[in-house]
Amino acid sequence: MLTNALQGFLNHISNERSFSPRTIEAYRRDLIAWVEFLTEQLERAPSSKPNDPIFLRMFLRQKSAEKLSNRSLARFISSLSTFQKFLLSRPKMRPYIFELPRMKFDKKLPEFLTQGDARKLFDGKEKVAGRQKYPLYRDFLIIALLYATGIRREEAASLKLEDIDFAARTLSVLGKRNKVRVVPIGDAAFEDLTSYLECRREFIEEKESLSRHLFLNRSGDRLSVRSIDRVVKKFGRLKGLDMTPHMLRHSFATHLLENGADLMLIKEVLGHASLSTTQQYTHVTAEAMKKVYKKAHPRSGS
Repeated sequence: MLTNALQGFLNHISNERSFSPRTIEAYRRDLIAWVEFLTEQLERAPSSKPNDPIFLRMFLRQKSAEKLSNRSLARFISSLSTFQKFLLSRPKMRPYIFELPRMKFDKKLPEFLTQGDARKLFDGKEKVAGRQKYPLYRDFLIIALLYATGIRREEAASLKLEDIDFAARTLSVLGKRNKVRVVPIGDAAFEDLTSYLECRREFIEEKESLSRHLFLNRSGDRLSVRSIDRVVKKFGRLKGLDMTPHMLRHSFATHLLENGADLMLIKEVLGHASLSTTQQYTHVTAEAMKKVYKKAHPRSGS
């Protein structure tokens, strides 16, 4: 019964709430272990209440013994909470509702590049002809757009030519839960985009590609999310930096905030559903200020 309910929940968040495939898979991983554990315990002790608190304590103790971090346990509790809200809509499943504990964990602040390191990314743009011309233009533009717009790697992989508004110099981005938002490109990145599109035109003619996606692989098809990961890491290593697509997104938001941008504006550009998610960047800049203060002020105690 509980296994069927879990499948119903996964179908619900996929079809009705339009969660991303990665989010759905994360829920599935978190909850399938719990459903299997609880089903096994109830088979061993059929006279027990399905929501006996001892079952949840046993499961959490088992996961702790497996060296699962507090952060991972907190994520499981959050997943279970969402699942139980779904179960509440099914009267027969209400006996499986548990009172959930609150898990505390130290939230890791997002990593980001300094503004100086970000400038290094765009020093010395080499324009190389021949077979390597398109990959170099493409990789440079991926870095430029991720940093200039703060879009996610999945959003970059999904971009199509029709998402570009040349008059307004904006991109229409399909974000989480199929929400579309408009983000500005900026003059420098727009110039890079224009140069890239000319190179892309030559490339698709050579490959006889009909793809409308902005970023293409060597065959002329859509570039995958994993390939964007590899592009960013490789590009960073060439500049002496260890970075990921998400680090460029964090850098975009942090540098906007450091230079006086409004938090609500940053929230809208990033596509955050909640302002509390965006507020993490205020903690990042506060930590950066503390480091400067400790290093530079004579009364800092350093």
